[in-house]
Amino acid sequence: MSRRDGLVVAMDGPAGVGKSTVGGLVAKAMGYRFINTGEMYRALTWKALEEGVDLDDHDAVLALAKRLRWEFKPIDGVALKTFLDGTPVTSQIREERVSVNSSRVAANPGVRKMLSRLQRELGERGAIVMEGRDITTHVFPDADVKIYLDASPEERASRRYRQLKSAGQPADRAEILAAILKRDLNDLKREINPLKQAPDALVIDSTRLSMKAVAGMILRRVRREAKNGRR
Repeated sequence: MSRRDGLVVAMDGPAGVGKSTVGGLVAKAMGYRFINTGEMYRALTWKALEEGVDLDDHDAVLALAKRLRWEFKPIDGVALKTFLDGTPVTSQIREERVSVNSSRVAANPGVRKMLSRLQRELGERGAIVMEGRDITTHVFPDADVKIYLDASPEERASRRYRQLKSAGQPADRAEILAAILKRDLNDLKREINPLKQAPDALVIDSTRLSMKAVAGMILRRVRREAKNGRR
C-alpha cells in the first residue's frame, strides 16, 4: 500500500519478548518513528487506577478514555510516548500494579476500537515501526512488513528479572514467570483481537538471539521491501 513517508513495519508478539528494544533499533536505523501500542493500554490502566475506576466496568473505562486528551510526542527523536492531558506517563506505566492489570483494560472492546483508531492515525503516513499484540492482524493487516517476535516464557521471565534488578527494584523470578504465563493466556484467549501470528509474518524466535541480531534480521527484510518500491 502506498504511503507518503515510508513503510509501515508492524510487529506482534507476547509480553516481555523484546519488541520495544528491537522496534526502537529498527526505527532508529531507518529514520522512522517507533511506538509501543501497549503503552496506550498501560496509560489508561494507570489513569483508571489513579481515579478508582473499576477496570472491569467497560463503560466506565471507555468513558474515561474518551474524556482524556491523548497525545503522542517523540522522545529522543525516535520513540513516540503517550501523554494524557498534557502529562507524560512514561514512568507511571512501569508500575507493577499497571503491569498486572493492563490486560483487563486491553480486553475492553470499546477501548480497543478507540485505541486502534488512534494507532491507525499515527501510522497512516508510514515511516513507522509499531508494536503490540494485534498490529499485524487487526490494526495494520496491510502493513508492508509484518513481524511476529517470540521467545520462551522462561527466557522472557529472565529478561524481566534482570531488567528489574538492574533498576534496583525487587524481583522474584518465579512470580515474574507466573505473571507472564497469565498474560500470555489472557492475550491468546481474549475475545477481541487476540494475539496470533499473521500468516504472512516473518516469525523470529529470539530465545537465543541478542536484540541486536533480531533487529538485523528485521532490517534486512525492511530494506528489501523498501528497495522493491513498497512506498
